[in-house]
Amino acid sequence: MVTKVPSRPLPRRSGRPRGTARLLLAAGLAATSLAALPATTAAAEDEKSGGTTLTVAVSQSIDSLSPFLAQKLTSTSIHRLAYEYLTNYDPKDARTVPAFATEWSSSADKLTWTYKIRENSTWSDGKPATAEDAAWTFNKMMTDPNAATANGSFTANFAEVTAPDATTLVIRLKKPQATMTALDVPIVPKHVWEKVGDFSKFNNDQQFPIVGNGPFVITDFKVDQYIKLKPNKTFWRGAPKFDELVFKYYKDGDAAVAALQKGEVSFVPNLTPAQAAALKTQQNVKVNDAPGRRFYALATNPGARAQDGKTFGNGHPALLDPAVRRALFLSVDRATLVDKVFQGHAVEGEGYIPPRFGSYFWKPEGTQKRGYDPAAAAKALDDAGYRKNGDGKRLGKDGKPLNFRILCHATDPNDKAVGKYLQEWWGALGIGLTVACLDSVSDPWVKGDYDLAFDGWSVNPDPDYVLSIHTCGTLPATPKDTGATDNFICDKEFDTLYAQQAVEYDTAKRADLVKRMQSRLYDTGYMNIMAYPNALEAYRTDQIASITTMPEAAGNLWGQDGYWSWWSAVPAASASGGEGSGSSANIWLVLGPAALVLVAVGVWTARRRRATADDRE
Repeated sequence: MVTKVPSRPLPRRSGRPRGTARLLLAAGLAATSLAALPATTAAAEDEKSGGTTLTVAVSQSIDSLSPFLAQKLTSTSIHRLAYEYLTNYDPKDARTVPAFATEWSSSADKLTWTYKIRENSTWSDGKPATAEDAAWTFNKMMTDPNAATANGSFTANFAEVTAPDATTLVIRLKKPQATMTALDVPIVPKHVWEKVGDFSKFNNDQQFPIVGNGPFVITDFKVDQYIKLKPNKTFWRGAPKFDELVFKYYKDGDAAVAALQKGEVSFVPNLTPAQAAALKTQQNVKVNDAPGRRFYALATNPGARAQDGKTFGNGHPALLDPAVRRALFLSVDRATLVDKVFQGHAVEGEGYIPPRFGSYFWKPEGTQKRGYDPAAAAKALDDAGYRKNGDGKRLGKDGKPLNFRILCHATDPNDKAVGKYLQEWWGALGIGLTVACLDSVSDPWVKGDYDLAFDGWSVNPDPDYVLSIHTCGTLPATPKDTGATDNFICDKEFDTLYAQQAVEYDTAKRADLVKRMQSRLYDTGYMNIMAYPNALEAYRTDQIASITTMPEAAGNLWGQDGYWSWWSAVPAASASGGEGSGSSANIWLVLGPAALVLVAVGVWTARRRRATADDRE
């Protein structure tokens, strides 16, 4: 991203980039009699063919099918399936393993990196995938700012990228760079993308199939409806086992669970605790409850601005005061949120990097830690001159009552539940809060038209990306542009630490710098990490015989650092030797209140970083 996500990294982000996958059946139409519908259907044709379809339901919109623009978790997850990166992460322990590159080495001064490119990789249109494609991808990002929108942080330090021959890629750096074995950048085919004109407007969503060299090939896409993929039969690691993979857009989580219970859906991610508890008693359903790779946060608008120095947006000026941010921080009871909202399926938030990433995990100690302390919050506001009037309303420096707005994802029940607690806690301080829940928070987010927002990103094994989105260099060039910033944070001390960790190859020293960055972010009060939610998801064992979590011991299925879950999934029919019994095919889904849409699905369902507005990896 600028993941992500992460998803604009969401992270890869989850915030803007966030994605809570859901299956939506329109109210009142779910019980429509199938007997009245035509007998010849696409689903019937799928049944005749004996094919197996794995359908993943997502509630997060695809922000772009261009790897140069996409930042939401759903989008970047799909790109991991369609394109190879130079390296991948082992599903067992997230160590770096070969992908498009089979081996790599650096010069003694760490300024030149040489990658051996896989000889047996081909693009899905039959043309060979070579080092020239990788060199072209990186050079395009280095020379065209629009091509650097999503992942420009990875190439900003590149001085020169060349391909001396088809199997050799050489990257020369301006200064050492610690992420050279974790360049999370999709490699695209030069012969296709060199024809693109304006990279800021090209979303890669008009011609199918889309040429790639990953385990899957994107074959079709409809905005906020679905994206379909087929196995890449020539993928060097071996083709996926399911005959089709479908990511289908739905908003309602309860409908997704109902579909899972009926056998219409194979997999549902981002379950609520109540949904997970109900599913644990269901036959042929397995609930996966594992430590997640995401954080769930409260983001404050620090004053939206561009690199040209111009400000924009309508963030509340009171939030520029550290005393106000500190008071809000002290008025969030994280323990209650973990207990009441997540019902124990989360860990109380502290630092920016989740505890799953042990070497980078940081938490405040001693006097630095801001626990739940309403009295201290009230005192901080009193001392800073924010007094209450006769009605108990806290007044700003302009004499008007303090009333804030918070961007809320309508598809995420956690946002709504947490919003109610915040209204109660901040109301006790005399501060009003309007919770604005929207289907997509991206537009007001990038325009800076918010005071606070529910944010979250999925973190990669290497944390560089989710750190980079808080640097000054990711701000938009002008107010009319879109940067890779998460929420317009620009802090010189944070930037200095980021630059230091980026060139530090000593793992212990780099981890210490990353922890210092988290400490600085914590002290500014612009980001309040409230929780690290578990990966709470479920799938049907009578449709999926086996599937790989990451990490393999107590890991997640949706939003992995790689393609392992969907690539490894084995249809139950294949495992049992049966024919077609593992496919969840031949079903009707109600997609809207006015019409029935016939879909051939062997349905799977899934969920980014919200792009912080929604989700990045």
